Amino acid sequence: MTLEELPPTISIEHAGQILGISRRSAYRAAARGELPTFKVGRRLLVPTSRLLILLGVRDAAVGTGSEPAA
Repeated sequence: MTLEELPPTISIEHAGQILGISRRSAYRAAARGELPTFKVGRRLLVPTSRLLILLGVRDAAVGTGSEPAA
């Protein structure tokens, strides 16, 4: 799966895999607010666009099909 194929939200476990950290470290980072999350029911999800921005990979236009301003 490429970065462009990521869904709008991913699990904390998947975010940890992308970051190259363990599941436990990913949950700890989320608890400390270092990993952006939001809750849907009982699930904690990571917004993919915010994760990619945090990593400096993409700008806020992820998934919109628009190009970043020059």
